[in-house]
Amino acid sequence: MNNEKNYGGLEASAGEEGTSPAKASSPAPLSTIHYPLSTILRGTLKPQEPLSKHTTWRVGGPAEWFYEPADVIDLAHFMQQLPPDIPVFWMGLGSNLLVRDGGITGVVIHTKGLLNTIEWLDNQTVYAQAGVSVPKLARVVAQNNLTGIEFLAGIPGTLGGALALNAGAYGGNIWTYVTSVETLDRHGQRHERTKADYEIGYRQVKGPPNEWFIAATLRLMPYFPAEASSPGATTPPAEASSPAAAEASSPSIKIKALLQKRNETQPIGLPSCGSVFRNPPGDYAGRLIEQAGWKGKGIGGAYVSEKHANFIINQGNATAKDIETLMEQIRESVLKQYGISLVAEVHIVGKS
Repeated sequence: MNNEKNYGGLEASAGEEGTSPAKASSPAPLSTIHYPLSTILRGTLKPQEPLSKHTTWRVGGPAEWFYEPADVIDLAHFMQQLPPDIPVFWMGLGSNLLVRDGGITGVVIHTKGLLNTIEWLDNQTVYAQAGVSVPKLARVVAQNNLTGIEFLAGIPGTLGGALALNAGAYGGNIWTYVTSVETLDRHGQRHERTKADYEIGYRQVKGPPNEWFIAATLRLMPYFPAEASSPGATTPPAEASSPAAAEASSPSIKIKALLQKRNETQPIGLPSCGSVFRNPPGDYAGRLIEQAGWKGKGIGGAYVSEKHANFIINQGNATAKDIETLMEQIRESVLKQYGISLVAEVHIVGKS
C-alpha cells in the first residue's frame, strides 16, 4: 500500500511537506538519479535514509533517496534534472508528520537547517525562506518590536510546513500576515504568488498543484506600548504570566507567556508530532479524546499523553503502525460516543 491517509481531507498540495503525484509505472532506476545528478549538484544525496532520524515522532521507514540541497539554486537544478516519473516529497522539521514503516518511494527533499535566510525588506516587512523554524521567526520579529506572529513561538516546525497547513494557535493563523510567497514547481521553475492564488482554511491550504513553498513575505504590525503603560494597568508587563495578561505586553513578553502556558499544558520534550487531530467546530479534540477515556492508554509503544489527550507519545519503541492504529481506534471511539468524526491534523505518508 502506497497511499496517503488523511482521516477526512488533510491535503498538502502546495507546501513544504507534500508529494507530487506518482505515475502508475515504477520509478526510474536509482542509477538514473545517481548519474549524473550526484556529480553536478552541491547538495547531499543519500540512499535509503531512515526517516525516523528526521521526524519528531522518531518513527518512519527509509526514504529511497534523501536530498539536502545546498541552496535554492541547487534545489532548482535538482528538480530540473530529476526524471519526471520519480515521486517527490518535501520535508522540513518532520513535525506534524507520520511516515509509515515502509518508508517513502522516490526522493525526499529535506529543508531543515537549509533555506534559512531571513531578510528585512522594510521596518515592517520580513522575507523568510521555507527552512526557517517558525519559533525563530517569531523571536526575530518580536526583537524588532513588531507584533502578530507571537503564537508561532510555540509551534514546532519550519515556515514551509506552516504555510502548507496554515499553522496557528491561540486564535492566530500565519496566512493573516502573508503578503506573498515564492514557490518551486516540479520542473525547477520559481513562481511569485499572492494570497489570491490559494484557498486558505483551518489547517489547510490549497493552491497550484506540484508547487512547494520556498519562501514567504510577511507584513507585521508595529507594537505600541501605550496600553501596557497606561495609568490604569494593574499587571506590569514583566509580570504577565498568561496569554490574556500578555495582550498588553511587548511581543517578547507575549512569547514568554505563551511558551509558559505551552509548557504547563503540553508534553514538551517527549517524541510526538504536536496536535494529532484538528479541533472540531465549537469543541476541542483533546477534550473529546479525554472524555472518551483514552488518556494514558496506548497500543504497542505509543500512548495518549496524560498531560494533553490530543498528543500521542512514542515511549521509545513505537512503530508508525502502532501510532496509526491508535489514531484509528481513538477516532472510532469518539465517533461512536459523540457522533463527531475527528480529522487528522498530522499528515500520514508512505508505505505500510
